[in-house]
Amino acid sequence: MLRSFLFAGTGLLVFALSTATPAAAQARVPVTDLATTQKLVKQRQVVVLDVRTPAEYATGHLRHAQNLDFKAPDFAAKAAALDTTRTYVLYCASGNRSGQAAAILQEKGFRKVVNAGAFKELKAAGVKTE
Repeated sequence: MLRSFLFAGTGLLVFALSTATPAAAQARVPVTDLATTQKLVKQRQVVVLDVRTPAEYATGHLRHAQNLDFKAPDFAAKAAALDTTRTYVLYCASGNRSGQAAAILQEKGFRKVVNAGAFKELKAAGVKTE
């Protein structure tokens, strides 16, 4: 009885591990506090990345933000071309894509990555937009 239970338990574990999504796809960097974001986006050496689609970016974005579409097929390649020594502040529509994008950058060796969260909330808080 014990032997079959252990076998069944191992089978469930193997099944669970084989159907799980890769950690990179699940990992998200939490949204940082607004005060930290406001300080960072004012610094010249900080790179602000809007990871929304180009259509979303065109409707308005944070001042000096660069568009790096998280949904684009070449996102990983473009992200890999960035300078890993710089500080990056990422945002999107809700904080979800920017959290996932930040996690990917961290996996690629970026040490200074901040998830600023939702554009609408940043704009409402008075962060300068274009």
